[in-house]
Amino acid sequence: MTLPKTMTAMVTMGHGDLDQMVLHKDWPRPDPAPGEVLIRVGACGLNNTDVNTRSGWYSKTVTDATTGGAFDEVGKDDPTWGGAPITFPRIQGADVCGEIVAVGEGVDPGRIGERVITDNWLRDPEDPTDINKTGYFGSERDGGFAEYTTTPARNALAVRSELSDAELATFSCSYSTAEGMLTRANVTSKDTVLVPGASGGVGGALVQLAKRRGARVIAMASEAKQADVAALGPDMILPRAPENLRAALGDEKISVVADVVGGPYWPTLIDILERGGRYTCSGAIAGPMVDLDLRTLYLRDLTFTGSTVIPPEVMPNLIRYIERDEIKPLLAASYPLKKLRDAQAAFIAKTHAGNIVVTP
Repeated sequence: MTLPKTMTAMVTMGHGDLDQMVLHKDWPRPDPAPGEVLIRVGACGLNNTDVNTRSGWYSKTVTDATTGGAFDEVGKDDPTWGGAPITFPRIQGADVCGEIVAVGEGVDPGRIGERVITDNWLRDPEDPTDINKTGYFGSERDGGFAEYTTTPARNALAVRSELSDAELATFSCSYSTAEGMLTRANVTSKDTVLVPGASGGVGGALVQLAKRRGARVIAMASEAKQADVAALGPDMILPRAPENLRAALGDEKISVVADVVGGPYWPTLIDILERGGRYTCSGAIAGPMVDLDLRTLYLRDLTFTGSTVIPPEVMPNLIRYIERDEIKPLLAASYPLKKLRDAQAAFIAKTHAGNIVVTP
């Protein structure tokens, strides 16, 4: 197979607004290093990580909600998910679905032609459970907002499914994030899980994956998006931010809150947790700064868990769920790569329920 020496790529040139993403039609195509594969990208999902890394929202100098725009000040030392500087220019995009078209030294050539999705966590092969030795695809190395990308062979997971590339590109980040949260919170069939922001990519995945575990699930979403959320099978749907959440819940006893929203409503979520309840978090779309009454935390015997680096077994498990049709893709819209700015603008505005992907 003859491969082109250059490719079309959307390249992020630095922290800032949408104009930091620049389309290049003659960007050098990468070659797979030893132990790596070259993937022809079929589709790549868009996630909060892409927006937040580009804008620099992860920096401690930023205290506002996720806006997707430029901030007045972005710290130079901690502007990414891992709390370290990012190298520009950078091709972002973590959720790749595509085909292996070449392999590096030490990789079985029989893998050429495999349809794969990416495991985005770049782990130390000698110590894969050490969360201090992890990077992220599309952050610490170039990702999938391009026609081709490379990744370690172990991070390209074969998938057998009749779903389209665009549908498969919705799974890697959103669903692994959700499954990681539920794993950290030890969710079982004995739990009732409250999911704020259930119309988003992670929120919709939380609904499905918590139901898969046998838990009772109560979703929160705006009225305009409740029909989409209902299709995921929650046991109850509430408005996005009821004035009296306790009254809206009735007799429901919430043992777990799985949250990616945060913001001013956060204390209300904590107040309705039952004694011994668990709060798990992997985002703060509505704002990272919240008020906590420590008496609520310790007098109610609550447990709080942050969830970012997922256990290594999560992605192989998700592949099995996909191949057994146990979870549904949440594809809201697809844009061509050259329209990535428009895709991010729509994602930031939350005009769609579910995930947005781009295709080369």
